[in-house]
Amino acid sequence: MTNPIRVALVDPPRQLRHTGVVKIRPEGTVVPTEKAAAVPSSSVADGDTRTAIVRLLLESGTTTASSIGERLGLSAAGVRRHLDALIEAGDAQAKSAAAWQQEGRGRPAKRYQLTAAGRAKLEHTYDDLASAAMRALREIGGDDAVHTFARRRIDTILAGVAPATTDDADDVEAAAERVADALSRAGYATTTTQVRGPLGGVQICQHHCPVSHVAEEFPELCEAEQEAMAEVLGTHVQRLATIVNGDCACTTHVPAHSPRRDPSASKRSVSQ
Repeated sequence: MTNPIRVALVDPPRQLRHTGVVKIRPEGTVVPTEKAAAVPSSSVADGDTRTAIVRLLLESGTTTASSIGERLGLSAAGVRRHLDALIEAGDAQAKSAAAWQQEGRGRPAKRYQLTAAGRAKLEHTYDDLASAAMRALREIGGDDAVHTFARRRIDTILAGVAPATTDDADDVEAAAERVADALSRAGYATTTTQVRGPLGGVQICQHHCPVSHVAEEFPELCEAEQEAMAEVLGTHVQRLATIVNGDCACTTHVPAHSPRRDPSASKRSVSQ
């Protein structure tokens, strides 16, 4: 039995074609290349144009479609198609220009800006900051401090998850689903799959890991997850695959029948 994925997977916005190729000069001026006509439109990376528009919105705060077009060497109409797609995706918004922002005669042009959701999708350096903090923690407190932090982190994520109370397969599977729910709420996009055959049991599949880049340097994060799962499920669990090792998901196998663990033993070792 396969449960539905608990995190909505949203298709990326449809990319709109444009007919020109742009080149950014070292000083930042953008002009159409002379070889644009020789490049088939099907090979033009529309995503690059969308990315360039998002960057200009970020740098400008608010700007007009015509201003973006001038800087990218595109028509205002072509830019508006990309802006409409960004607005539809919730990444940008259009606002009426203030009187002091009026340029020339006629109706004030709409001004566009990124939304909070759009900014959230931009690249950030949180992973670098987290890794630096973990290195400092190891220098100050040693390996035990890193392990303690990793356990407290996963224990917070799984706090409130009712553990399995028996070694009955249905009880363990239900507990695995509760673990998957908690992990999904923490951004791990987790599902459970019932396994038949000699192995038997259930597999917990984390299709995303929000700390994978940090875990490459600090495997204690993965080790703590496995320990905490075993305690909640009351049985031995085995990691079959991990995103850190290049697999498409972190897969943890929970056998159908296995000697029950004493969860208090690990918790006592962490607190000491």
